[in-house]
Amino acid sequence: MSAPSPHPRRRVSTWIAGGFLAMVAAASILSLPWTLGAAEAQAPARFEATAPAAALAPPSFEHAGAWLGTDRLGRSVMARMLLGGGISLVVGLAAALTALLVGTSWGLAAALGGGRIDAVMMRIVDVLYGLPSILLVVLFAVAIEGLQTRLGPATQGGSRLLLDLATLWIAIGGVSWLTLSRVVRGQVLSLRKRGFIESARVVGVPTGRQIRRYYLPWLAGPVLACTALIVPMAMLSEAFLSFLGIGVQEPLPSWGNMASSALSEINPVRSRWWLLLWPCVLIAGTLMALTVLGESLRRSLDPRQRVGAS
Repeated sequence: MSAPSPHPRRRVSTWIAGGFLAMVAAASILSLPWTLGAAEAQAPARFEATAPAAALAPPSFEHAGAWLGTDRLGRSVMARMLLGGGISLVVGLAAALTALLVGTSWGLAAALGGGRIDAVMMRIVDVLYGLPSILLVVLFAVAIEGLQTRLGPATQGGSRLLLDLATLWIAIGGVSWLTLSRVVRGQVLSLRKRGFIESARVVGVPTGRQIRRYYLPWLAGPVLACTALIVPMAMLSEAFLSFLGIGVQEPLPSWGNMASSALSEINPVRSRWWLLLWPCVLIAGTLMALTVLGESLRRSLDPRQRVGAS
């Protein structure tokens, strides 16, 4: 029997989540020439262009750059939101790809090595797993930033952006692979007891070919599902680090540092709500959409779902 179609509500939520993510990604990518470009010759890029006369203006449709309002320096919130969305998505995807490569390799090596190799490698994972992940991320980020400061003066522009992204990528990707390594190790240990794997070992199939021909196709489902769920965790870590002032620094925007700087504008006397609303709404919406898509992918690729439906 073929697998039943997903529940209608689940299918609708998946389409809504996918559409939201597609719009966020398309807006962030397609708007790069506009956000990084200048309105006039010799002028700064739109995301960092200041207009003191228009500072703290509420959302308005009178000017294209002020649709979402302006901040304390008169910078366009919309331009900064669009560029910040691209930065957050790049960090999340890069961390997920790092977790995919490192976690899969580590889990495979531990399971196939067996014995003391497996014990030592998994004890390392257990020690790292026992520590608070966000604490490890913060320590990684602080150490990398300290190393950058010692190596040379702070850079500006594109070089600074690359350094900030590299800091977040190494810090978040350095701890995101732990869960995936456990998943891969458990799957490989289960697969080694299957008849076709034992037959391949008996006839002398090389280990490399066993991995390519047998292990990786069977690992694709759970590994991809787990990787999809790592992306929102990485984006949340990026927002938290930027909120703390680690990672992406002003004048470069990210949703996290925009939310952090907006807190001082929320007070009992007068609240500039638009400065905090837009980054928080997009952070929450993107994380929810990624979680929904990751769970949908996990359900569709879960072997137990296919076996139960057959």
